[in-house]
Amino acid sequence: MKVGVWGLGSMGLGMAQSLVRAGHEVAGFDPRGVALEGAVDVPPGAMDGAVVVVLNAAQLETVVGELAGALPEGAVVLACATVPPDTARALAERCRAAGLLYLDAPISGGAAKAAEGRLSIMASGEPAAFARAEPLLDAMAETVFRLGDAAGAGSAMKAVNQMLAGTHIAAMAEAMVFGVTQGIDPARFMEVIPRCAGTSWMLENRGPHVVDADYAPRSAVDIWPKDLGIVAAIAEAAGIEMPVMQAALARFREASEAGLGGEDDAAVAKVYARQAGVALP
Repeated sequence: MKVGVWGLGSMGLGMAQSLVRAGHEVAGFDPRGVALEGAVDVPPGAMDGAVVVVLNAAQLETVVGELAGALPEGAVVLACATVPPDTARALAERCRAAGLLYLDAPISGGAAKAAEGRLSIMASGEPAAFARAEPLLDAMAETVFRLGDAAGAGSAMKAVNQMLAGTHIAAMAEAMVFGVTQGIDPARFMEVIPRCAGTSWMLENRGPHVVDADYAPRSAVDIWPKDLGIVAAIAEAAGIEMPVMQAALARFREASEAGLGGEDDAAVAKVYARQAGVALP
């Protein structure tokens, strides 16, 4: 297929590389001028589809607005950003009015799995959108969850995933700092806890960043005020109290306000360490 990828960040670049490796003709678009090795010059008017991997709802709305007047009729838009379900439904309707297919397709798995074509994609949309996008999904994902025939369900599931992922990162940071206050070295923490019932995928993935004092952003702190903010807004509208998630959201906001927003999200541990008066590696 001829496809454009909008957004060549840590996830989008790996996804684009997976598409190139699978034999698709891929054009890359990124406002920072990131280059995609193996990219070809495919104008939007000749594309079979577009994969949009931008930061937030505002960016997704802007790109979809541009694509609605540029892609040929019948092309598919895979919207991979984390956005509220209502946003996904509205953009699906906008694409439908423009003769385009829309797949609500948020992603999970991290930059390494994106580069390997082994993401999990939580997708919902019309059967025709799934059929059109299948070659692209095959190239980018190890698992595609088909969550319904209308946009919104994919984004709802991503909100659930982000609620858990964000609270798990905050819990990892809190537990590691608690251990330090009790004389437990972070390296020893990471030897023991991953082999015990208290572990989580996020603990095992992010804990080494703290141990190594490596805060180069794979996923930045500033992702979480946005994503957990989406969860908080959905919960408020539904009248649901979510105190654990709210506590994690408050810590990420505190980390961002402390100037840590561009660091790896494991840097939320620095907020806990400062409050506890202990030193991390």
